Amino acid sequence: MADKGGHPGGPGRAPEAGSCDRVRNVALVGHSGAGKTTLAEALLAATGTIQRRGRVEDGGTVSDFDEVEVRQQRSVNLALAPFVHDGVKVNLIDTPGYADFVGDLRAGLRAADAALFVISAVDGVDGLTRMLWEECAAVGMPRAVVITKIDQQRGDFDAVLPACQDAFGAGVLPCYFPVGSGDGLSGLIGLLTRRRLDYSSGTRAECAPGPEFLDRIAEQRGALIEGIIQESEDETLMDRYLAGEELDVEALIADLETAVARGTFFPVLATSVPHRGHPGPVIGMLELLEVVTRAFPSPLEHGIPPVTPVRGGPAGTIGCDPEGPLVAEIVKTTSDPYVGRISLVRVFSGTLRPDTVVHVSGHGLEDRGHEDHDVDERVGALTSPLGKTQRTIASCGAGDICAVAKLVRAETGDTLSDPGAPVVMAPWSMPDPLLPVAIRAQSKADEDKLGQALGRLVAEDPTLRLENNAETRQLVLWCMGEAHADVLIDRLATRYGVEVERIELRIPLRETFGGKASGLGRHVKQSGGHGQYGICHVDVEPLPSGGGFEFVDKIVGGVVPRQFIPSVEKGVRAQMDRGVHAGYPLVDIRVTLRDGKAHSVDSSDMAFQSAGALGLKDAASEVPILLLEPVDELGVLIADEYVGPVMSDLTSRRGRVLGSEAVPGGRTMIKAEVPELEIVRYATDLRSMSQGTGTFNRGFLRYEPLPSHLAEKLAAEAKAG
Repeated sequence: MADKGGHPGGPGRAPEAGSCDRVRNVALVGHSGAGKTTLAEALLAATGTIQRRGRVEDGGTVSDFDEVEVRQQRSVNLALAPFVHDGVKVNLIDTPGYADFVGDLRAGLRAADAALFVISAVDGVDGLTRMLWEECAAVGMPRAVVITKIDQQRGDFDAVLPACQDAFGAGVLPCYFPVGSGDGLSGLIGLLTRRRLDYSSGTRAECAPGPEFLDRIAEQRGALIEGIIQESEDETLMDRYLAGEELDVEALIADLETAVARGTFFPVLATSVPHRGHPGPVIGMLELLEVVTRAFPSPLEHGIPPVTPVRGGPAGTIGCDPEGPLVAEIVKTTSDPYVGRISLVRVFSGTLRPDTVVHVSGHGLEDRGHEDHDVDERVGALTSPLGKTQRTIASCGAGDICAVAKLVRAETGDTLSDPGAPVVMAPWSMPDPLLPVAIRAQSKADEDKLGQALGRLVAEDPTLRLENNAETRQLVLWCMGEAHADVLIDRLATRYGVEVERIELRIPLRETFGGKASGLGRHVKQSGGHGQYGICHVDVEPLPSGGGFEFVDKIVGGVVPRQFIPSVEKGVRAQMDRGVHAGYPLVDIRVTLRDGKAHSVDSSDMAFQSAGALGLKDAASEVPILLLEPVDELGVLIADEYVGPVMSDLTSRRGRVLGSEAVPGGRTMIKAEVPELEIVRYATDLRSMSQGTGTFNRGFLRYEPLPSHLAEKLAAEAKAG
């Protein structure tokens, strides 16, 4: 389709959904660089939503409007791009393809009723795309495959198609194949209709295929028809087909559309969008629009996540009904410096209207800084976003998606419902952030603004966890990866005017005694007035790992008065918190108070606290003090071909591999114990080793002694710092 002049992403009029069955919510899914954003631009242009396609390279696309996206030339946010085709409103959800931003990707899948997997004819299928296909399969989400960049010199549709079939399994079959390649690409051939769709003039023209295509059409058409028949409810079709009967094309298309909507058949389409150096025609948009509007399910056909009453009780039955009780979910929250907080909302039931009161229910992510809350809030204006452009709408009915302004407490993942009968939706699966990044403000002014800015980032992003570590006195952002961390720090600077710098992460170590020792704590001061007098003799011995702290009183004859024995223990505990060697807390010891002296006038609580602390320090000078490091239990889920390298890498990190077990789907779960010092960057390193397919979980296990050479180094650094 030829381009028309004009400004991309012009506001225009917001498309109206009409009824629930005239809505399609579709997520664009695929690896970074596959062409999702470019495909979205082409679909918007093909439907007349925008007058001219923007380009990623120029920062002019509708869905990549964030400053970070423009600079990096890749999507890092979920973006909505609605359009209308053949009387059907399509909410196209452009999701990021880079693994660090999987939170927005999963939010997009939650808001969608179908997924369009975008595969580059140049790069093929990556590991992350395979994993996402499996996630969609697990919930029965309907899917289709779009192979892009078929016009590029290295683009090979015929090579990528079997790779998709191998990666995604049965039911993945082409409905079209391209005519020509590279600069010679001119159109498509439809397998069911056996017609050539010629785009060389800039618009689609149908004609008969040349004789050179007949053998390929016959071969691939037969496989496609057999695939459709296997999913058909008409049990006579196979017998009729095997008997040589010519089946009705319209009936086959209807069966194909039914199978796609059920999530059991996955059509493969081919598209091409002109780009720098290849000014050819746009190919495949009309065919793709037909699949999206005719084969993908409406919200009426797709299930609603489980809903339970906030105040307890059995879950009610919720359907996609504009007249039903309000049930909506916030799939994305953003903060605009001028407008404030904007929430992208998928309405599952009822109708959302501006200036009405709704109940906001948040749940389940306290460990990431998202406090649980149940509050009533008034909805502000409703808009239909087209990228960054907000177009006012009067209401948003069941099955549709809109943006809501001025929800102060609402965060990503929250449920909006009727205040009279508030409910909460089951949360969607969200990966744990496993890359810790320590930051600090660059100035006092930045420090004053940092807390509020981080609070807004946490509200927007459920994959971010904020930790204020009291022990190491560091502010730590737990991120999905380096790219995620870079975007967060960039947003602090550009959106909130807060400059921060990354600093080296400190791992909380421990100290313990390397043997038995005795110490004298003598705190005697006389300065002319009321003096201080406390003397104690203590014995210290190490306990097994995890033994904690024991205090034993063996005073006889009242040499230390009863009221001051707790003071000695208090002083010992205070000194344990401060450490006795490198400034790390002291653990796993038994301290026995066996002797001491007191003064009838000058002894006091504070004097014996000081004596207890001094006694512990004196004992520490008599024996080696061991530094202990935290050890985590790791579970690493990896594709079978990477098991060897991953195990070797874990061993090189001073880890102990405990075993492995096979997991369905050609994967292996490796169990290991690894020191925390060695896995600070493991989230990034594992992704590199496994081509983005490896995942892991971690949990604290115990403390163990550091090797002597590392202990000496860290102790020296602690004393110097």
